[in-house]
Amino acid sequence: MTMTSGPLLTLEPLIEAVREGVEGAGWELSGLQKTTSHEFAGRWEGESTRSAYLFFHSAGHPDTVSIEGFLDETSRGLQGSLTLVLDGRPLRDLGDPTEALRRLGSTVVEEMTADDAVSVSLRARLGQPGGDPGAADVEIRFRLRVPAAAIRRGTGEVAALSGRAVASFEAMAADEQVRRFLPGG
Repeated sequence: MTMTSGPLLTLEPLIEAVREGVEGAGWELSGLQKTTSHEFAGRWEGESTRSAYLFFHSAGHPDTVSIEGFLDETSRGLQGSLTLVLDGRPLRDLGDPTEALRRLGSTVVEEMTADDAVSVSLRARLGQPGGDPGAADVEIRFRLRVPAAAIRRGTGEVAALSGRAVASFEAMAADEQVRRFLPGG
């Protein structure tokens, strides 16, 4: 992949920079989807957005661990995020969600730098409307926003950020505070 200097201006070089960093950290691209959206009415009338969804896996991690990238090109510029996605325990085995978020958030503080804009979320999904809520699937997500400053600095900066994010994500996935919320943890 080619290293460029200067700001990234379109979606494709941003995709390549993220891939370079994540793949350089030992993960493989397992899926890539690009979309273009046009708004014909409403607040964003006349706007168009090009987006890319990237999905990565690693032979060193189970299928319940993945990394997703979401990248956007709009008339307002480029933006993106990288997300560590972990399949958690069923909702009934998770315990108090407030306590779970507190513990998961403390792991972010330990493993990411103070400059990283990271959010933590728990997603519970009920398979059937009348199903047992306690059996709902839970997904744990750590989402790192790619800073606009990194995009302005170019491919090398975004690739380096992506590689550092993967290293932090791997440390979080192995952390005892996180593992307690995973199946078998």
